[in-house]
Amino acid sequence: MIVPLNKVIADGMVEWRHPDQCISKADAVAAWDNAIRSRPRIEKSLREYLAIGIDGKGRVMELVAIHNDEGNFLIYHAFIPPTENAKRGLGMSEGGRRR
Repeated sequence: MIVPLNKVIADGMVEWRHPDQCISKADAVAAWDNAIRSRPRIEKSLREYLAIGIDGKGRVMELVAIHNDEGNFLIYHAFIPPTENAKRGLGMSEGGRRR
């Protein structure tokens, strides 16, 4: 079976890490597919990506994923609402606006 490159997969961690937020793996993948902003986090790892996107329920979500050896993105962190640190890192806050 051939798996397409850049397939997006959510790890089970996204469902149990913050149970009060009721984020499913499908929610995280939808938010990744509807990313407003994303970028590699080269300060952490050449394979790690940060994104902010909107899931199918209209919620704005912070996501972190690893681009793995198979060419796919594995989302291992999802959080609602996005933290100021994530917004700043993506140039989406007043204090960290990119030019």
